[in-house]
Amino acid sequence: MIGNSRKPAQLRIKWLLNSTSDAWLEQAIAHPIEVLIDHAHCERKAAGVAIQMMFRYLCEPGLAEVLSPLAREELEHFERVLEILKSRGHYLEPLPAPPYGGVLAKNIRKQEPERMLDSFIVSGLIEARSHERMSLLAANSPDKELAVLYEELLESEARHFCLYWKLAEDRFEKSVVVSRLHELAAVEAKILSQLHPEPRMHS
Repeated sequence: MIGNSRKPAQLRIKWLLNSTSDAWLEQAIAHPIEVLIDHAHCERKAAGVAIQMMFRYLCEPGLAEVLSPLAREELEHFERVLEILKSRGHYLEPLPAPPYGGVLAKNIRKQEPERMLDSFIVSGLIEARSHERMSLLAANSPDKELAVLYEELLESEARHFCLYWKLAEDRFEKSVVVSRLHELAAVEAKILSQLHPEPRMHS
């Protein structure tokens, strides 16, 4: 049991409306390989999302310059996680996805420019939650190699959130961005209000 003895996340991103529960941390620590495999899938998907937005908004000034290096960094993280898995006798395998990403995606509006705004905010929220949970794992994981991995990925997760926020703020009125962020953050918090039965980075 982690209980009140858990170490707090070292950094917090204020846009998240709730904090990760002790139950999630206990679940994740008890299933490190499954969470690591899911983490690899998350890094791969994050790279894919950035690339998809580059294609969708091909002529949007200043977008590719931000998203191309972001996608490349996500793939570098994917490769690093893959190496750790292989060193432990594991490899990627399909895992049933929790509802987290799918529900958030369904809340992205279909019409432009709202679709662009929502895509930036949803991607940013996912990065923010990843940052919070990796911070908890870095501080609490008994597996030293994994604790170091999560610690070293924290800075980039926070930076990626800031990049998506800046992309939104540069293209939309700040009041519009903040209002929509609060709406989508409430959706994100509701998804995580009940612990998914299978251990995942965003369960």
